[in-house]
Amino acid sequence: MPDEMKCLHCQGELHRDKTAYTINRNGYHLIIDNVSAWVCSQCGEPLFDEKQVDAIQKIIRKMDADVPLVAQVAA
Repeated sequence: MPDEMKCLHCQGELHRDKTAYTINRNGYHLIIDNVSAWVCSQCGEPLFDEKQVDAIQKIIRKMDADVPLVAQVAA
């Protein structure tokens, strides 16, 4: 990512850091800690690279498939 990239929300400067990814969806809450991202130094908004987005989406698809199985067992 070029150094001149700015935050899409506030136009602050982005820097490499680690951040958490959180999602509340379909009856579950998922928190992935220490995800590599570009993070705005002004507002803290993260911007994830394609590699991280693909990995997160893979985890979400797996959770979407498995959560109904867990609900059936608990019922």
